[in-house]
Amino acid sequence: MAGAIASRMSFSSLKRKQPKTFTVRIMTMDAEMEFNCEVKWKGKDLFDLVCRTLGLRETWFFGLQYTIKDTVAWLKMDKKVLDHDVPTEEPVTFHFLAKFYPENAEEELVQEITQHLFFLQVKKQILDEKIYCPPEASVLLASYAVQAKYGDYDPSVHQRGFLAQEELLPKRVINLYQMTPEMWEERITAWYAEHRGRARDEAEMEYLKIAQDLEMYGVNYFAIRNKKGTELLLGVDALGLHIYDPENRLSPKISFPWNEIRNISYSDKEFTIKPLDKKIDVFKFNSSKLRVNKLILQLCIGNHDLFMRRRKADSLEVQQMKAQAREEKARKQMERQRLAREKQMREEAERTRDELERRLLQLKEEATMANEALMRSEETADLLAEKAQITEEEAKLLAQKAAEAEQEMQRIKATAIRTEEEKRLMEQKVLEAEMLALKMAEESERRAKEADQLKQDLQEARESERRAKQKLLEITSKSSYTPLNSGTTALPADSPSFSLLGESLSFDFKDTDMKRLSMEIEKEKVEYLEKSKHLQEQLNELKTEIEVLKLKERETALDLLHGEAAERGTGKHNTIKKLTLQSTKSRVAFFEEL
Repeated sequence: MAGAIASRMSFSSLKRKQPKTFTVRIMTMDAEMEFNCEVKWKGKDLFDLVCRTLGLRETWFFGLQYTIKDTVAWLKMDKKVLDHDVPTEEPVTFHFLAKFYPENAEEELVQEITQHLFFLQVKKQILDEKIYCPPEASVLLASYAVQAKYGDYDPSVHQRGFLAQEELLPKRVINLYQMTPEMWEERITAWYAEHRGRARDEAEMEYLKIAQDLEMYGVNYFAIRNKKGTELLLGVDALGLHIYDPENRLSPKISFPWNEIRNISYSDKEFTIKPLDKKIDVFKFNSSKLRVNKLILQLCIGNHDLFMRRRKADSLEVQQMKAQAREEKARKQMERQRLAREKQMREEAERTRDELERRLLQLKEEATMANEALMRSEETADLLAEKAQITEEEAKLLAQKAAEAEQEMQRIKATAIRTEEEKRLMEQKVLEAEMLALKMAEESERRAKEADQLKQDLQEARESERRAKQKLLEITSKSSYTPLNSGTTALPADSPSFSLLGESLSFDFKDTDMKRLSMEIEKEKVEYLEKSKHLQEQLNELKTEIEVLKLKERETALDLLHGEAAERGTGKHNTIKKLTLQSTKSRVAFFEEL
């Protein structure tokens, strides 16, 4: 019985010792975390846990933000988490965001994680158009964002379209120009290629250095009314308090630096600001809600403290952080230099390897060509041998034919000689026949004369006609003679002709003399953008280039206001400096009369 009572007592005491917890979800700009928090935890306990988890030491810039009734609020460090007006549903969600902004990001942001969180937050504000950014500056900032994400530009990797899914420009800028996504990508990539050699933290810092000069950077705007009831905007930032026309958030009408303000307080919806000069009357304004006044006061106190802190010597913690940051930066620089050398050596080795591979491929191609040439040469040699054999056989046949032709010529010559002798003999016979015919003609003529004489004698002696006629007939019958007809034979005048046709074969084989490649790839040398090169020249160049594609009818009020300020040559810091040249008293009076 006693044991049972003791066990119940120990269980109940253990139950009492176990703290009650609740779940908290923390949303950073690029991560989401959940923690189990004790009910008794204050805001500082949760905030410190988040900072330790992130490895963040520059905690004074950040806070845990939540939304209540459409109004932004920040978790108070000295108040229990659950005592805030936070939703009761678990997990309770807070956003870990920058609450205060530095005047000079390069000098004040020490840790890389701090720079990265600021970079992500400012980039989102620009893309969401909570910070106005002119088109040309948007392209330059986008190029640094690409460098931070993708590293050095490599044409073989970062080909056309690699930014198609990236959100890099405000929609207002995209809609303002008749430009395709490819045209925007081309201009972003052109600047991106110039950032070679910058590490992620360097690219993000360059982004912040440009963004911090934008008029709406780090400014929290609140709707207020002065004593006359004029609707105005109060801007709270790292430099001080600024009064804006509701239609112009770029250029303040009045500015009060933090070093001119002695005290800030509020009562209900009325906010009171006491200048440092006690001779000057306080000035007051009204906000829309009490909760807004609480937020304004938090931001004013935090920004004022940081403003005064910057103008004092760094604390020991900050000095240690900066020393560690310098060492870390030097170590990273040496590491980057070592990696750059290794990369250069690797690239040279790869180039040498590629050159050797190209050379080997070339030698293989030359060997293949030589082998093919050798095969063609062998085929040609076989063909020539075959043709030589055919030619030799043809030569033998021609020699045989030539011998036969020679024999025929000899026969023809012999026949020609015999024909020549016969011709001479026949000519002699013809000559003799002609002489004989001539003699016969003469004899015939003589006999005709004799016949005529005999006819006369016949007429004279009719009486003895019978005897004379008989005698004449006997004489004439004895003297009848038939001449020999001579014939001529025609020898062939043409002798057979023989012609020998010669054939020649030629083969033209050209051995190609390949030139060997000895080109050396130049070392890729991309220099950092020289510091002497003014940033505004780059921006103006792009502005001029895309100005012809602008759709004037789509310009917003802020576009027009920024254009007018640019024409006047006034910027964020110039405007504030000019406004603070006036006395505090005159500025207070001007505020009251607005």
